[in-house]
Amino acid sequence: MADTGWPGCVRSLKGVILDLCGVLYDSGECDGVAIPGSIEAVKRLKESDLQLRFCTNETQATRKNFVAKLQRLGFDISVSEVFPPAPAAIAVLKERGLRPHLLVHDGLLSEFDAVDKTNPNCVIVGDAAENFSYQNLNEAFRVLIGLERPVLFSLGQGRYYKETDGLKLDVGVYMKALEYACDLKAEVIGKPSPTFFQSVLNDMGLKPNEALMIGDDLVNDVGGAQYCGMKGVQVRTGKYRPSDERHPTVIADATVDNLAQAVEAILSQRTLRTLQLQC
Repeated sequence: MADTGWPGCVRSLKGVILDLCGVLYDSGECDGVAIPGSIEAVKRLKESDLQLRFCTNETQATRKNFVAKLQRLGFDISVSEVFPPAPAAIAVLKERGLRPHLLVHDGLLSEFDAVDKTNPNCVIVGDAAENFSYQNLNEAFRVLIGLERPVLFSLGQGRYYKETDGLKLDVGVYMKALEYACDLKAEVIGKPSPTFFQSVLNDMGLKPNEALMIGDDLVNDVGGAQYCGMKGVQVRTGKYRPSDERHPTVIADATVDNLAQAVEAILSQRTLRTLQLQC
């Protein structure tokens, strides 16, 4: 009989999906700092027979520049392995013939250089950090309220995230403000959107029950993955709060101290399975 509990469930895994900020590193001044043990943990996963992808709601830099930062921190990660919301949003804009007004971080703007932004008929909001001023939020509000059929895209819906100097408000807070002001519901591109998770699984060629998500955000990482049919493990790093382990609706399949501990459990179980098959 198959073992569906942690860590026995990982014996049948074929792939692992990792969140980035709060799992591999904490963002902050310069490039931020790698979380102890995470560089080696990524290396161990890459040396295993498991497929590995990185699923992030990072929207303060282009995918290319973001990956370059991770490489400077010491991670062996390539652009093709990282799935952020902005490229997915651009695909949606092209498919639906939409022209966005952008309320995003300056570091992300160049990702949209090839997108028509004249006479906008939708708004895209990302983690704009200091660009979340009253003036900029009000401008986005005016674009939306002036449309007959307003469309608001949010690149993720996180409430907060952790930097080296403490917790910071995330895009979801400002998304909710625009939803309330315009009496509409935003379309979320990024975690926990099932479509976003499925795009990563499609790239891996895996079914949901063949993959495991590891993140620090109980609702958007773990809960989003579980809703799609994956297992979800939360790490006690990044934005993790002790109250997460008493959440009324989302229960992680496991909660571990950090990525290194999760990877040790995964690889140990897979080694045990190999030995059992050889007997």
